[in-house]
Amino acid sequence: MVVRPIRNDADHAAALRRIEELWEAPEGSEEGDELDVLAVLVSVYEDARWPIDASDAVDVLRYVMEQRNLSPSDLVPYIGQRGRVYDILNRRRRLSLTMIQRLHKELGIPADLLVQPVQLVREPAE
Repeated sequence: MVVRPIRNDADHAAALRRIEELWEAPEGSEEGDELDVLAVLVSVYEDARWPIDASDAVDVLRYVMEQRNLSPSDLVPYIGQRGRVYDILNRRRRLSLTMIQRLHKELGIPADLLVQPVQLVREPAE
């Protein structure tokens, strides 16, 4: 087994081809061990090469709305008046602790996802 670091996209492509060749290798075999090592190397390279930005509370809220076919009006009982819902969805206001608690309790959204910091949009000065 000759395993090398993945330093560029060509190395990455070669590692993926080798993984495909080894895909059915029995666990615990030399080929299976090579597959395990290559999978870790590919994962580390991909995380560094193509990082995924962490979601914030608004992203989570929009995702839940999309998955459950909810409209902004459906969030009024948990967030407050419709204007406040739009302010939050448009990143002009942050969720309060009370809003987070309601969304967690009533919609089952994990609270740890709702407390993620939101970068507010600044309105241009007139």
